[in-house]
Amino acid sequence: MSLNFRIVLVEPLYQGNIGSVARAMKNFGFSDLALVNPCPLEGEARAMSSHARDVLEGATITNCIEDAVAGANLLIGTTGITGSKFDEHIRIPVHVPRGLKQHLEGTSGTVALLYGREDKGFTKDELCMMDMILTIPTSEIYPVMNLSHAVAVTLYELSDVQAGDTPLADPFDMGLLMEHFSRVLDDIDYPLHKKEKTELMLKRIFGRARLIPREVQTLRGVLRRIQKHMVSDWKK
Repeated sequence: MSLNFRIVLVEPLYQGNIGSVARAMKNFGFSDLALVNPCPLEGEARAMSSHARDVLEGATITNCIEDAVAGANLLIGTTGITGSKFDEHIRIPVHVPRGLKQHLEGTSGTVALLYGREDKGFTKDELCMMDMILTIPTSEIYPVMNLSHAVAVTLYELSDVQAGDTPLADPFDMGLLMEHFSRVLDDIDYPLHKKEKTELMLKRIFGRARLIPREVQTLRGVLRRIQKHMVSDWKK
């Protein structure tokens, strides 16, 4: 069993940052890099990657986040912005790198660590894709970190995480579980204006829970029983 970390840079603007990220990855023993609609990768990116050019040249380049995270069991979005009162439910609860290491100890699978655009981070819809939200505590005087520095801090904390024999649930099965919950919410006439926040809350709960395949199937079995009894009651 192994635990693989995939670093995903979403629409990075500066090739120097991309090269520096590749270098930081190699510093701490990581090699799985994915780039979503990156800027052109030319001489500066190669120069900044230094002896990690193999990481840079081996990067997967995609047109969308979905392709970049394909097969990942857990999506963790990084942000240095707490968010407004309006959208704080999208950004909480927030985890820190050291706590993430402890959270993932003993598991196996692929964890995608996603980093947003240097100028504006992630969109609301992109943040809603994440199973967990990660931030790095910084000084209030100047809280915004350089992209490659943020990656380096995170990977330093995760560099000695110990994998185990507890497999993270398959992403396809997790998608079916979320769809199942959505149908049950519709079946019970859950208030439409609350549904989006509730589904996001469930997604984040499951992300923290480190569900294994059998647990996902058990939850879906419970949901099927609920639906069955609801149909039975309606027929009475």
